[in-house]
Amino acid sequence: MIGIKNIASYVPTAGVDNYAQGAKFDKDETFILGKIGSAFLPRKSADQETSDLCVEAVNALFAASPELKRESIDCLIVVTQNGDEEGLPHTAAIVQDKLGLPTHVAAFDISLGCSGYVYGIYALKGFMEATGLKNGLLVTADPYSKIVDPEDRNTTMLFGDAATATWMGENAVWQLGKSKFGTDGSGAPHLKVTDGVFFMNGRQVFNFALLKVPAHLHELLDESNLQAGDIDAFCIHQGSAAIVDAVARRFEEGEPEKFIKDMLETGNTVSSSIPLLLQNHVFDSKWTRVAISGFGVGLSWGSAILFRG
Repeated sequence: MIGIKNIASYVPTAGVDNYAQGAKFDKDETFILGKIGSAFLPRKSADQETSDLCVEAVNALFAASPELKRESIDCLIVVTQNGDEEGLPHTAAIVQDKLGLPTHVAAFDISLGCSGYVYGIYALKGFMEATGLKNGLLVTADPYSKIVDPEDRNTTMLFGDAATATWMGENAVWQLGKSKFGTDGSGAPHLKVTDGVFFMNGRQVFNFALLKVPAHLHELLDESNLQAGDIDAFCIHQGSAAIVDAVARRFEEGEPEKFIKDMLETGNTVSSSIPLLLQNHVFDSKWTRVAISGFGVGLSWGSAILFRG
């Protein structure tokens, strides 16, 4: 069975002080930490493209996984909605070339935002198992610094740039269990880009997350014949501190501390937020079962159970 063998990431060291941004918008520390949840937002440099962030993350994965060789990669999927230049050619092709991966690699993009990692690992697993491939890479990189207006108080204090690389193959540490997905395109106007500038209706997105995610997780547990107590941790998309806290409270199982919150130095990294949680909190833990859930632009959502193999 194809599962997750390792995860690595790249988070730029340069970035934006959110306290300075907050002062510009008359937001104090209580708001910045309690509502936003991020004191610092990493930013790619002006000369870095999305593909460069991807390459950094994959090279970090190779460094952390010496048994994984470039020539053994069969498939590369890049999850992004902010690819190189105008999005043509697909960013995965550019990453394949920059990494020097073999030309027999199947490489393509998935255009999804905050739910993209959950969709991506199942898309890669299915593709690999259907075609007999052995080693696949799922790369996430969605630098919102390309599209966020620095004068928009609703978005500029939320998003950080980052990239992650997940190695999927046989004999994996973590296996993919039951999953559930959903889409409601009627909510598309709440998160969109117009003329290259990002717009978000924060109240509508908050309400969507609060209404959809706790119920979706309960449905997933029921269909998996599991109780909330069987889950060691919930790794949900780090949209903001307010969203994570609200979802944890609405879940109503008495253990909100199981919902991991870690965005102080990264912000909302879109499709990279869940794999960053898995890398930093799950892989070196003694946990045996975690739930993940991504939700956002689309509107789109996806939840799944991961278990130690």
